[in-house]
Amino acid sequence: MGPTLYTLTGNLLGERTLTYTAWAPGRTQRAQSESFQVGGKGINVSRMLARLGAPTQALCFAGGSAGRDCLDWLAAKGIDHHAFATTRATRCGTVVRGGEHPETTFLGPDAAPDDAAWTACAAYIEALPDKQVLALCGSFPGWVTPAAAPVQAALARFATRGHLVADTYGPPLDWALQQPLTIVKINRDEFDLLPGPGSAAKDEPFSTHLSEALARTRVKAWIVSDGGGPVWLADHTSPPRQFNPPTVTLVSPTGSGDVLLACLLHGHFQRTLSLTDALTFALPYAAANAASPGIAEFDLSNLLA
Repeated sequence: MGPTLYTLTGNLLGERTLTYTAWAPGRTQRAQSESFQVGGKGINVSRMLARLGAPTQALCFAGGSAGRDCLDWLAAKGIDHHAFATTRATRCGTVVRGGEHPETTFLGPDAAPDDAAWTACAAYIEALPDKQVLALCGSFPGWVTPAAAPVQAALARFATRGHLVADTYGPPLDWALQQPLTIVKINRDEFDLLPGPGSAAKDEPFSTHLSEALARTRVKAWIVSDGGGPVWLADHTSPPRQFNPPTVTLVSPTGSGDVLLACLLHGHFQRTLSLTDALTFALPYAAANAASPGIAEFDLSNLLA
């Protein structure tokens, strides 16, 4: 089955979904149903990998009662995980669905890990075996503080002995792009914000910008998604190329990029497919996720091969 695929979630989320027949701002209303799930990009990636039966472990920071609820949920779902305890409570969120309004998510404030949690995380990364895969996922509150320095140092060393993947943004992405990354997965809006040669010349073909990004970084492969639009792949084996996902009726796009990354990593590292074939393998899964509610909960019967 190949290496274990580790994910690191820097901003865990205890999330409740409320479903209504109809709702409107400014009044009290009762939900038809309520459910609890754990959010965070790395959790979503490991969740999809677990559904595929792929070896994965979700690394995260957890604190307070919300953190305990999250870890209980991960255990109940059978998702292998390792949490770094922090005194700062895990953030909470609420998703509201139903009626004529589009799905709406309300997120609580971010919670940066405390110093001890950062240190424990760094030690765990240092102890990971060689030639494994570690995906740095989502936002990382506190990344620019001195407390995060041990994790950055551990990740930099891991990148020289394993496969470091980045699906992040802001300061963690800026840092990651200075490392020898195996893959960067990013959406088009985030890519367009990156500095570099040609970034201001919007009339140039997008393939040109991708080629420039490949040339000016130590990243081996770029994956750039654009909502329900084409997905681009750029690596050193051939010119940048475009892939079109299956057309579906959109229900909820939430988590589809995470499903895409999970299936891409599984295809490439565990099924030993080329990146081109791994992306082709991953796209129908991401589309199926967008065509159903929830994250990584869609029917796999027509997709597994």
